[in-house]
Amino acid sequence: MAVGAAVLTLLAGCWTSSTETEGATTPVASSAPATAPATSGPVAGPTPACPAGEPDAGAYACEGVTVTGEQDAEPTIELAEDFPPASELVVADVYEGSGAPVQPGDTLTVQYVGVGQQSREVFDSSWETGTPANFPLDGVILGWQEGMLGMTPGGRRLLVIPGSLAYGPEGRPPVIGPDETLVFVVDLISAEPGA
Repeated sequence: MAVGAAVLTLLAGCWTSSTETEGATTPVASSAPATAPATSGPVAGPTPACPAGEPDAGAYACEGVTVTGEQDAEPTIELAEDFPPASELVVADVYEGSGAPVQPGDTLTVQYVGVGQQSREVFDSSWETGTPANFPLDGVILGWQEGMLGMTPGGRRLLVIPGSLAYGPEGRPPVIGPDETLVFVVDLISAEPGA
């Protein structure tokens, strides 16, 4: 978990965090384009893989991932013993928020925790620093750019991101392996329209 001290630097494409700690890694996104397509109106989010849960349910399970933890507290992520690498983006709302949904180009404020499919360990967590992360959506990995669309403030979302929408065959050694699937649970605090 010490590697996760540089909030969101593992997610960054063009954007990098200004809060780095000595010895933390600061990799850039994969060679895939780091910008979302231009749109003329609101964009619907991805189709959820599982029905939305409830904030007070205690546990939420979808596609071999179990998320536990109270609302407004750091969640835990447990992967099934036979949890395979993902071949496509999987999105599910652990619970929904309300308000204006995330659109391409928005600037987000979030709390998040990420687990690697190969290591099954937390590699990054904003909860660990005690400070939510703030970033433009078009400056992070494609799995977040696509997976966060349509989410509303106050919600908690599960993202299962294949390596092709994360760091590809290069990975981000030693923290993220080649083509490694990344599993995130993201709490959306706010989304502000981009410039």
